Amino acid sequence: MIPVTKSFLPPVEKYSRYLKGIWKSAHLTNNGPLLMELEEKLKKYCEAKHFIFLNNGTSALQLAIKGWELKGEIITTPFSYIATTSSIVWENCQPVFADIDSSTLNINPAKIEKLITKKTSAILATHVYGIPCNVEALEKIAKKHKLKVIYDSAHAFGVKYKDKPLVNYGDASTLSFHATKLFHTVEGGALITNDENAAHRFSYLRNFGHKGQEDFWGLGINAKNSEFHAAMGLCVLPHVADIIKKRKELSTLYDKLLLGKETTIRRPVVPANTEYNYAYYPVIFESEKILLSVRDSLNADFIYPRRYFYPSLSTVNYVKKQPVPVSEDISSRVLCLPLYYELETEQVKRICKIIRHVLRFKS
Repeated sequence: MIPVTKSFLPPVEKYSRYLKGIWKSAHLTNNGPLLMELEEKLKKYCEAKHFIFLNNGTSALQLAIKGWELKGEIITTPFSYIATTSSIVWENCQPVFADIDSSTLNINPAKIEKLITKKTSAILATHVYGIPCNVEALEKIAKKHKLKVIYDSAHAFGVKYKDKPLVNYGDASTLSFHATKLFHTVEGGALITNDENAAHRFSYLRNFGHKGQEDFWGLGINAKNSEFHAAMGLCVLPHVADIIKKRKELSTLYDKLLLGKETTIRRPVVPANTEYNYAYYPVIFESEKILLSVRDSLNADFIYPRRYFYPSLSTVNYVKKQPVPVSEDISSRVLCLPLYYELETEQVKRICKIIRHVLRFKS
C-alpha cells in the first residue's frame, strides 16, 4: 500500500532516551524542560520574535482570533483545510470567502476589497500547500482598512519568501505539527507573532488564563502541549533539511514524468523568491471525471492519493453560501499524490505510469 503521506519517525533509540529523562523527572506537562527547549529551538529556526508552542494548529487559529478579540466578519479563503473556516465560526465570527487565484490557489487579493464592510475585522489567509500568498498585496489592503492579517501557515514550515521565513509575515502566523506534516510533534501547533502585547495575551490564553497559581489574567483554555510531544519534535527537527531535500527530489521526479506536452496536468505556481518546502504534490486535471478515473485506477493498485482540498469550504453546511467559482472548480479537479520521506523512486514511477495510462485512455 502507498498512502498519500506517511509520518517521519526518528530512530526509536533517540526518542527512548528522552522518555527515560521524562520518567526520571516525572515532569509530563505544564511547560516542562523539553517543551521549553523545543519552543526555543523552533523560535530560532523560524527567526520569530515570539513563538508559542500549542497542542495543535486549530487551537492556534482560535487563540489568534480570541487574542485580538476579533468580531463580525473575517475575510478568508474557501480553498483550505476545514479548520481555517471552522475556527472562525467557532469563535462566533462570520467567514466571508474571497475567491482564489487560479495559478497559486491562494486567496486572490483582487477579490478582497469589495468584500470589506464595517463589520470586517481581519483577513485570514492560507499559504496553500506551503505556497506563499501575495503578502505584499494583503498587507497593503490590511493597512488601508486597518485590519489584522492572520496566516494559516500549517503547510509552510521551512518556507522562506524573500529570504525571510514565511511565518514572520502578517500580524500572526499559525503552524500545525500534526503527524502528517513534514515537521511534526505527533500532535502540535504554534502561534507566531512579532507583537509583544499579543504574545502576552496568547501565552495566558493557552494556559487557562493563569497568572501564577492563584490569580488569572483573564479567560483562557487548555492549549498546552506535553513533554512527550516535545520529545518527538526534538528528535524530528534535526532531520528537517534532509526531509525537505528528499521531498524535493521526489517532486522533481514527478515533474519529469508527469508534466509536458504529452499530458494536460498542471501544477500550482510557486512565486519567485520562494525557498519552498515541498509539503505536498498537488496536480490539477482537466476535469473531475478524469480525476476520479485516475484516483480509482490508483486505488485499484493500492495507491491512495487524496482530494486535498475538497470540497470548497464555501459548500459546508454551517456557512452562508457565497459565489467562489474558481475555488469550486479547482477543488473538484485537484488531487494530492503520495509524497513522504520513505517513498521510493520506483513507487513514484509506478504511480506516474498508471496516471499516464489513464490520461492516454481518456484523451
